[in-house]
Amino acid sequence: MQLSMRTDYALRALFTLVEHRGGPPIPILELARRNDVPKRFLEHIMLDLKERGWVASTAGKRGGYQLAKAPEKITMGEVVRHFDGYLAPIACVSVTDYKRCSQEPTCRFRRVMLTARNLVAGLMDRTTLADVMKSSPVGTEELKRIQGIDGEGI
Repeated sequence: MQLSMRTDYALRALFTLVEHRGGPPIPILELARRNDVPKRFLEHIMLDLKERGWVASTAGKRGGYQLAKAPEKITMGEVVRHFDGYLAPIACVSVTDYKRCSQEPTCRFRRVMLTARNLVAGLMDRTTLADVMKSSPVGTEELKRIQGIDGEGI
């Protein structure tokens, strides 16, 4: 699974709003700057987040965006599915974006992909924005420790 830029940017903005929950609204220009996101692209994303009920906006000079729903009530899975549509690594194991493959009756690695889908979906659906905020960013050394055989292809 690889997140689209749209999902990546939406998550960046959401986590900025979670971090500043209870404070004044954050202007779109400030959200864009803090998250290294093009303002015009972020405007569309924020409208999408607002329609979903996850953020609220306030107009005017002191306006901007705030979180509208508690971070304990928004899961990573919801956000990713909203923007990317699915969590499956390949289309033949997706429920929402299923595409038949000619090798389905004999494919052996499809089972591994189905297991990967279920593990990722389960984790993403259990993990709220509040949970993520409790963790610290991944460091370089930690990243190297969790890689597979010599880290090839990860």
